[in-house]
Amino acid sequence: QVQLVETGGGLVQAGGSLRLSCAASGRTFSTSRMGWFRQAPGKEREFVAAISSSGGTTYYADSVKGRFTISRDAAKSMVYLQMNSLKPEDTAVYYCAQRSPWVIGDEYDYWGQGTQVTVSS
Repeated sequence: QVQLVETGGGLVQAGGSLRLSCAASGRTFSTSRMGWFRQAPGKEREFVAAISSSGGTTYYADSVKGRFTISRDAAKSMVYLQMNSLKPEDTAVYYCAQRSPWVIGDEYDYWGQGTQVTVSS
């Protein structure tokens, strides 16, 4: 059974930084793409960043490119999202997600409970 637990959210001023962590359990972490998504109040959930199972390839939404960095630690079954130069529009609940290797397409089949990030102006 896969469980994803996010930590690291909080309140930060614009221009500040936060590092989100996602602890993954289960035996498929090393073979799964991992992603971060976010959902702001009244908006649909949107893609933020993803990293391949090997960690060798990363993907970013245009809105965060150059400010956010996704990484993973295979030994610890952890995924991180380093967020720099935060803006008020980055305020959202951030979700960690896993796409198991047997999933076809772009869907993610496991999700964490989310962690709130609030950026004040």
